[in-house]
Amino acid sequence: MNYILFDGPARNNLLPFTYTRPVADIRIGILTIREKWEFVLGGTITTITEDYLSDKYPMVEMNVNIMINASYLPTKGLVEKVKNLKENQAVFNGDNLVAFYTVNGQEDIDFDTYEALIYNEDTLCVEHTWDIFSKNDTAIIEDYNLLTKDRETQKIPDSVNVIAPENIFIEEGAKIEFATLNASKGPIYIGKDAEIMEGSIIRGPFALCNNATVKLGAKVYGPTTVGPHSKIGGEVNNSVIFGYTNKGHDGFLGNAVLGEWCNLGADTNNSNLKNNYAEVRLWDYKTEGFSKTGLQFCGLMMGDHSKCGINTMFNTGTVVGVSANIFGSGFPRNFVPSFSWGGSAGFKTYNTNKAFEVATKVMERRAIEFTKLDQDILEEVFEQTQKYRRS
Repeated sequence: MNYILFDGPARNNLLPFTYTRPVADIRIGILTIREKWEFVLGGTITTITEDYLSDKYPMVEMNVNIMINASYLPTKGLVEKVKNLKENQAVFNGDNLVAFYTVNGQEDIDFDTYEALIYNEDTLCVEHTWDIFSKNDTAIIEDYNLLTKDRETQKIPDSVNVIAPENIFIEEGAKIEFATLNASKGPIYIGKDAEIMEGSIIRGPFALCNNATVKLGAKVYGPTTVGPHSKIGGEVNNSVIFGYTNKGHDGFLGNAVLGEWCNLGADTNNSNLKNNYAEVRLWDYKTEGFSKTGLQFCGLMMGDHSKCGINTMFNTGTVVGVSANIFGSGFPRNFVPSFSWGGSAGFKTYNTNKAFEVATKVMERRAIEFTKLDQDILEEVFEQTQKYRRS
């Protein structure tokens, strides 16, 4: 069977992260949503996404296909429902379409002609940006169980101070010495060739993905995920970092999500609680206004390729778009549009030719090419977000 993940109605609620990737490639827990489905279904899965993303993330369609809403993470019961779908059948969770059977070339589907299979068991669904960190504890536990089942961990070094070692899994090539790991509140997963440097204190649930680094003396509260090839230092609480992103110095990051290729300057801090303890509102690209999150704790949402200078301060509930460059004293406003350059004193447009020069250099340092496809995607994001910039 050919499985295809589609973006679904939550795509716009997941901006700015879905400006540069399909919903399926959001990381939550240890794996991306695509990787989770590939693991449980046993094969490569492609995506239906926005036209301007489709060259980099192409769809492979066959004679018979199962379409899956990428906002839904796989659970045992849901996977069984999906695997057993037959022609003219669709799975619904309440009013939400989760998956359906289709054939090649079937563009217009009348779901009134389909048999509706209702799935009302517990699901894990990513419908808003803040779901990525607020549901990360459950996602880490699910992925940990998935990845470590019937496998043996590498030995925990004798120099490591450890609580609940039965909840710790260390992949081949990982390095850790003279650190403290407390897995009593949730599992700790240390990926292949990852490193936890001396003096770090980590409380689970925690996921350190392949080739990622926790720097000297870091303090990490779960549930936190550090994506592949990323680096963290200072204090981090309940945050998700997608990959190739650096928060390598002292400073606080809490209740936050960082995309790929971001960099936080030394002593960058974000607030995650309002002084009056009120509910946090976040910029909503769909309504083009600030919407309620239902959360008291909510920090920073930063899109791919965005960066900030030393001593940057982010207010509670700040959304930064794609390829923004923030610096200077004071608090920048709590919505920074994509391709913005500046800080609390104001912003101007960050021209694409300059942004592409930086992206090329940053990616070259990790031996990855900034391709024409990458450039085309960012140019489209630049055009789509023009209305939010004042100059």
